[in-house]
Amino acid sequence: MPTHVEGTVLRGPDFDPVEGRVVVEDGRIADVEETTTDSTDIVCPAFVNAHTHIGDSIAKEAGGGLSLEELVAPPDGLKHRLLRAADPDELIEGMRRSLSFMQAGGTAACIEFREGGVDGVRHIERAADGLAIDPVVLGRETVEAMHASDGFGASGANDATFDAEREETREAGKLFGIHAGEVDDSDIGPALDLDPDFLVHLVHADADHLDRIAEMEIPAAVCPRSNLVTDVGLPPVEDLLDHTDVALGTDNVMLNSPSMFREMEFTAKLYDVTAREVLGMATRAGADVAGLNCGLIEEGRDAKLLVLDGDSDNLAGAQDVVRAVVRRAGVSDVKDVALESAD
Repeated sequence: MPTHVEGTVLRGPDFDPVEGRVVVEDGRIADVEETTTDSTDIVCPAFVNAHTHIGDSIAKEAGGGLSLEELVAPPDGLKHRLLRAADPDELIEGMRRSLSFMQAGGTAACIEFREGGVDGVRHIERAADGLAIDPVVLGRETVEAMHASDGFGASGANDATFDAEREETREAGKLFGIHAGEVDDSDIGPALDLDPDFLVHLVHADADHLDRIAEMEIPAAVCPRSNLVTDVGLPPVEDLLDHTDVALGTDNVMLNSPSMFREMEFTAKLYDVTAREVLGMATRAGADVAGLNCGLIEEGRDAKLLVLDGDSDNLAGAQDVVRAVVRRAGVSDVKDVALESAD
């Protein structure tokens, strides 16, 4: 039996606001119908958080004043010492709470760079059990973790060559992502030599890097709030958007709340980009990187929807619905999160 979600629907790749309803059948969007409705709800595609490290959930706001290397560099950054010392059940509970928070805030999936080898992969699987959010898990440190997960998430080309890991990941037909250009530009070229499926950060990408990224058609995941907190600079989002597909992530839970609302607002107000571009970064672009059939409200997509209360005290009176969703909306405006998938 089809179900309907009514309100102002942000339809298609341009997020055109139309009055009507989304028709859902067997977990998939069957139609988007323009029709008169009494609903003041705003129906958006659910978010895809394109870069997370949620194992850090046990250490929120730890390490104030430390450099990026002191905080997270393997193997002896503060984060890695805390992860090694933590009880597995504590890690799992922390990750589950972060996943639950993301789900309640309208996130359908995240691309998780998962520390801890195969055990780390198993921990996040346990953390996500029974939740509707879908972590796309990229194992780290070993090829065994890659085979146990959805792919491989490399720390950076200055840490190791990753040639063997890249080749095994390619042979397995899985996703390969790598950090690049976070501290400086020295690891961007070597990362590109690996022909990754996507790059993370690119704070220090220059014109030559951008041209090569465009030629190779490699998407990027950017995390502006994290880069600001760690004082490494800010990614050139406008230039990246001119050269490739750009997705939005929240990075380490240790440093930032995994809220896509906060990441969107920060990005929209910091850069000369449109609200539609930012919403696309938070939804469709991340879904494309992860190979998921969501991120847009259009026929044939999985019905992963975020419903906002357009009559909340925060959103009532908005003259530009898309701009209000990106720059103003928050978790308190969420009325429903429907994360259905086709069978």
